[in-house]
Amino acid sequence: MRILVVEDEKKIALAIRDGLVGEGYEVELAFNGEEGFYRLHAESFDLVILDIMLPSRDGLEILRTLRQPGHHIPVLMLTAKDSVDDIVRGLDAGADAYMVKPFAFPELLARIRVFMRLGVVDSSPVLVCGDLVVNSNDRSANRSGKSLELTSREFKLLEYLLRNKGEIVSREMLAREVWKEISRQTPLDNVIDITVSRLRRKIDDPFEDKLLQTVRGVGFILREPVA
Repeated sequence: MRILVVEDEKKIALAIRDGLVGEGYEVELAFNGEEGFYRLHAESFDLVILDIMLPSRDGLEILRTLRQPGHHIPVLMLTAKDSVDDIVRGLDAGADAYMVKPFAFPELLARIRVFMRLGVVDSSPVLVCGDLVVNSNDRSANRSGKSLELTSREFKLLEYLLRNKGEIVSREMLAREVWKEISRQTPLDNVIDITVSRLRRKIDDPFEDKLLQTVRGVGFILREPVA
């Protein structure tokens, strides 16, 4: 599960991140509302832990944009405000759950487990697109039952494309999320294109249905074969 924590109090944000990473979650941080807003609209997350009182853009404003059509990410709101009116405002804006600071870390873990049990968060390690199957636990990949030999980078790229199946991903997104290059001082476009080409040769070339497509001038998309 990939979680974004949007919290301007760095001590709290780092404590949440370290605790969740210790439980096996992948966690990213944003320390202000503008950064959190950008990352939520540019990247893919399974859950956002969102503070209300944020500099540059408050949590309720971010939450309202996330509840526009097409956005379904579960939101757990964190705030120091504990009045009934504040809680109602957060829930009415679309929050799935509400926690008041300070809170016990085991309670946060329990809230995340509730999301998983309710099926709000998809934690399955098995990703499927047509006859392509990837298991992120044992890092295996096969298509039509045929095992695919992928490099570590190719596997990370394929996993990211699968987790964003049906959505166009840009080279900027791949540079940030797969290559982990936050400030792109050195252009990676050629490296990304070469890696995508190598991946395509392995997952598409031997098969009739083509899954990985290039969207000229925009990026790439992995989608189900047309029936």
